[in-house]
Amino acid sequence: MAFSKRQTLILESARRSGSARISDLAAELDVSLETIRRDIRSLVEAGEIVKSHGLVSLARQDMEAPFERRMRENLDAKIRIARHVAAGIADGDSVMMDTGTTTSVLARELRGKTGLTIVTNSSDVARTLATVNGNKVYMAGGELHGDNGAAFGRSAIDFVSAFRVRHVVISIAAIDPVGGLMDYHLAEADFARTVLGCGETRTVITDHSKFNRRALVRVAGFLDVDRIVTDMAPPPEITERLLAAGTALEIAA
Repeated sequence: MAFSKRQTLILESARRSGSARISDLAAELDVSLETIRRDIRSLVEAGEIVKSHGLVSLARQDMEAPFERRMRENLDAKIRIARHVAAGIADGDSVMMDTGTTTSVLARELRGKTGLTIVTNSSDVARTLATVNGNKVYMAGGELHGDNGAAFGRSAIDFVSAFRVRHVVISIAAIDPVGGLMDYHLAEADFARTVLGCGETRTVITDHSKFNRRALVRVAGFLDVDRIVTDMAPPPEITERLLAAGTALEIAA
């Protein structure tokens, strides 16, 4: 299919940010909502994008993008989420984090804290917080994944299982009202599930693009976490599940 200039810009926006609001696209391209919806309808019919709740996103969401590109997707939202979570972490606290783009952003927000004890499998998180402000950083060993520079496998799981920390924070690849919290890779799901059992407060951080998305492996149910911090209210089905589970929902300003 040959795309118009506007349709090409729509695809580029969805690719750059992970998802895009239809109203924002109309304003950005200086056309009416009716016009932008016609452009989007053709892209949906061609299988290039999907439309849900006033948002459009790329159709092929079953495969994750490389880590560095994912770091740039929805970056403003991830920064707001990270600042919200960092505000609740005090100097001297102990924090366990898994690997993920939002946890990497959180690590950067934690550079203003002192005397933290950090336990992680992420080389990016460890490198960001080690040797500064009197922090202690413990990094799990194991098979290193080239994409995100994180360690996985039995040795990594056994290592973090020995710790009990004040805060555990995991990022997540997908949140489905039926499947719960999900990930694309078995090793990452196994590690995140272990992390959730190691802390007093269990926090999931995720931007809105992960809502109503399904992935291959279930990490946990809504009952297994204390709170979800995100940048935008989730769809009603997910909100209802959180309410039933007694899981707090916090929207980062």
